[in-house]
Amino acid sequence: MLSWQQGGAQVINSIGEENMKVEKGLKPQTQKAENPYIADIDTETPYFQYIDSAQTYIYSHDWPVAEQWLLKAFTSDPDNPSNSMVLSNIATLQRYQGKLAEAVKNYSLALDMTPHAVTLLLNRAALYVEMDSVQRAIDDYERVCELDLYDTESRYSLGVLAMERGDTKRAEDLFTEIKRINPNSGLYYEGMGLLHKRNGNYSRAAELFTQVIKVQPSAQLLGNRADCYLTMKHLNDAEADIRTALEMTPDDPYLYVLRAKLNKLRFQRDDMNRDIDTAVTLGLNRDSILKSLNE
Repeated sequence: MLSWQQGGAQVINSIGEENMKVEKGLKPQTQKAENPYIADIDTETPYFQYIDSAQTYIYSHDWPVAEQWLLKAFTSDPDNPSNSMVLSNIATLQRYQGKLAEAVKNYSLALDMTPHAVTLLLNRAALYVEMDSVQRAIDDYERVCELDLYDTESRYSLGVLAMERGDTKRAEDLFTEIKRINPNSGLYYEGMGLLHKRNGNYSRAAELFTQVIKVQPSAQLLGNRADCYLTMKHLNDAEADIRTALEMTPDDPYLYVLRAKLNKLRFQRDDMNRDIDTAVTLGLNRDSILKSLNE
């Protein structure tokens, strides 16, 4: 499994500022979260009153209503210099709702206003990946590399895309560049782990994933390590990783495929079939799952 934990969209309150990252596939939540959209704004004008109203609904993860308030802000003052930020956040909210074509359009309009905004380029690139517009994603990530000589996220994403195209040398060069920029970057270890896993060196891949998991565990990393453990027949270790990952992201269908593999290796066919059914319910194709189980 290729990990795209760095590929999520961001709600931003100023161009170029790093803020909350939301992983691809996030669904609206009912619980309160820390406010991802904190802005020191003047509420004396309708424009900023609309933005302030949107902030309330972003806080409660009510994406459609938040989007409508931001659209009101934009249409009320089309020449406002803050509209690049507003359009970017509209695009992000549309992405959360699955309105991908609209989201691309608004990220692009925002970039027309602020063409050097790295955060916007990263957001649009991640969206292009989601839409399988790989070359456009590569173009945006390479533009980020030009604008920011120290950005590791763009290099990691370019490395993963290179791996998917079979260019392992290019991927290794990009991951090595991350280490040069930041010797302690978890993205270097994760990227090299993915590369070793792809090359069939599962023991080394598991070691590299472990380096990152010790510092910053995630469901994606645990899933990748569990997959390595399954291949090496370290079933108890795989079971522990899958269980922890499911506690983090119980609606990730890939994790149920991993558990189906585990149950197959343990000859627990009924449990395997239940996991396959769950993965299908969560959006995976049954034939693809069965093919992966037989590989």
